Amino acid sequence: MTIEFAPRTLGQVPILVAVDPARGQPLPLVLWFHGLGVDAATHRPELAVLAQAGFLAVGVDAVGHGRRRFPDLDARIAAPRSQALLTAVHCANGTAQELPGLIRVLVDEGLADPARVSAVGISMGAYLLYRALVLEPALRAAVALLGSPDWPHADSPHDSLDAFRRVALLSIVAECDVNVPPAAARRLHERLDADHPDPERSRCVVLPGAQHLMGAGDWRVTMELTMSWLIRHDR
Repeated sequence: MTIEFAPRTLGQVPILVAVDPARGQPLPLVLWFHGLGVDAATHRPELAVLAQAGFLAVGVDAVGHGRRRFPDLDARIAAPRSQALLTAVHCANGTAQELPGLIRVLVDEGLADPARVSAVGISMGAYLLYRALVLEPALRAAVALLGSPDWPHADSPHDSLDAFRRVALLSIVAECDVNVPPAAARRLHERLDADHPDPERSRCVVLPGAQHLMGAGDWRVTMELTMSWLIRHDR
C-alpha cells in the first residue's frame, strides 16, 4: 500500500496531508498536532499509520512552527520552564483558534467527512487539543498524549467540562513525566467520570514508569491505544 503525502497551505495554516489514494472520498478526518519545537513532518510515520487505516490524516504546523517557525523559537524553548510553557500555550491557543476554518475547508473540498472528525495531540499538541475541544464541536473523538488541560491562563480548558463530555476523549500520560506531570489529566477524567453520561467515552491511561520522552515500547503501546480509540469511536 502506497501512502501519498502532500504539503499544503490552507489559509495561513501549513499542513501535511497523508492519504491512501485507493480509497474514495470524503474520508474520516484525523488531525495530528505535534509538540513544541518540531513540526507536522516529524510525525510522518504516525500519519502513514492513520492513512493506512482509512483516515484522511492531516498534520498541522502549529503557530510559530514548521513553515511558519518563529525566528526566535529556539531561544523561547531554552528559556526557564515557566516561560517556555507560556510559549507553548500561546502557540497552542493560536492554532486551536484556526481549527474550525481548517476543518471547513477540508470539508468544502470534499476531502473530509464532516460527521467523522477526530484529532490527536502530543505534548504541546495535547494542550492544543484540549483547547480545540472547547472551540470545535465537530470533533467526535480525541486522543491527548502527554498534555495538560490545566493552563496557566485565566481561560483554562479544564474549566469546560461540558465540552469534554461531547467527545470521546482518551488521555494518555506518563507516570514519571516531569515536563508535563500527569496529575492534571487524571483530575480532569476523575471529574468527568463522576457524572459522565457515557463512561465508555472517557478514559485516562497512565503509562507506568514512563517519562515524557518515552521509549519505543511505551510509544508502541501509545499508538496501539490511540488507533484502537479512533477506530472504535469513528464508527
